[in-house]
Amino acid sequence: MNEADKIIDAPAPVLPADQEPVATGAESPATHSEEWNKVRNLALKQLDRFMSLEPKVLRGDDPDAIHDIRVASRRLQQVLDLICPPPPPREIRKLRRRIRRTRRALSMVRNCDVLLDLVSSTLARKRAPYREVWESVRQYLRHRRASSFEETLKKLSKANLAIFYVRLKGYLTANGTAFHAFRHSHQFDLPTELHSGLFYDRVGQSLDRVWQAFESQIEHSHLDPRGPVLHGVRIAAKRVRYLIEVIHEFDVAGSSETLAWLRKLQQHLGDWHDREVLEQMMIEMIARPEFLRDHLESAMGVEKLILRERIHKQAYVEKYLEMTRDSAEFRRVKEWVVYLRSSPSAAFAKA
Repeated sequence: MNEADKIIDAPAPVLPADQEPVATGAESPATHSEEWNKVRNLALKQLDRFMSLEPKVLRGDDPDAIHDIRVASRRLQQVLDLICPPPPPREIRKLRRRIRRTRRALSMVRNCDVLLDLVSSTLARKRAPYREVWESVRQYLRHRRASSFEETLKKLSKANLAIFYVRLKGYLTANGTAFHAFRHSHQFDLPTELHSGLFYDRVGQSLDRVWQAFESQIEHSHLDPRGPVLHGVRIAAKRVRYLIEVIHEFDVAGSSETLAWLRKLQQHLGDWHDREVLEQMMIEMIARPEFLRDHLESAMGVEKLILRERIHKQAYVEKYLEMTRDSAEFRRVKEWVVYLRSSPSAAFAKA
């Protein structure tokens, strides 16, 4: 039995008496189109995936689980943004914040895992230069990961993911009635009938929002390719990718090719980001007075490594600029996005 199968099928939350939906003849039963039901099922799938990984994450010895739960959190968040676009209802906004806090709580541990793998790969080479210096870096990363994981456990205990799971699954499985049941206290303002036309409009609006942010960040990076700006491109690319993954579930023509390019860009920026964080970690390491006092020679070696890594990092930046300036692949992706944004119903009809 896999981890997802172990998730208990949680019931919808029980409402206080003053929040119970009132059945009147004026209210028609909620109805969803096939498209909305599919999106809801995608959200449930990511929610179950997210929660099934929590026990592995809490054990602390599974880097893949930490990576996977962060990816699941982004996918779940993107589907929720499609169901409840900004600004979302207050209750969904609170649940969405909990997803984001969980992901951020694990970010430093994930960074350490990636960098430890990178350093170990370097040390595995027979003729690895600066071996002793790399060993010092690895030792520091191990210490940093251990201390970060302790902080992460405290943050995750405050997140109370079990309650989060019950509440969000209650909304997603109530077939639309939960939106109306909570309308008094949580100010939901969603139509009773989630029809196909609304779905296509919502896809177009969501794609327009994330793509504009992505293109704007790329334009900014071409003028100012510094670390924080490039990191912004990386995050914006993830949002576009996970939305298009939803579109791909409907077999929309061109979505596979677009996803392939986005994955390639994301992987490239991820490799750049690893070296960016490695440099920050090494600077943090040698900035400690006690380390400089007791390991001055190693500190000088780390400084040489930083200068070497900056050359590699600049090569990644130059390649990224080539990928996003006027490459044939990027032009095709932009043309596909323009078509889908302007005629989402036609694009889905051809699927």
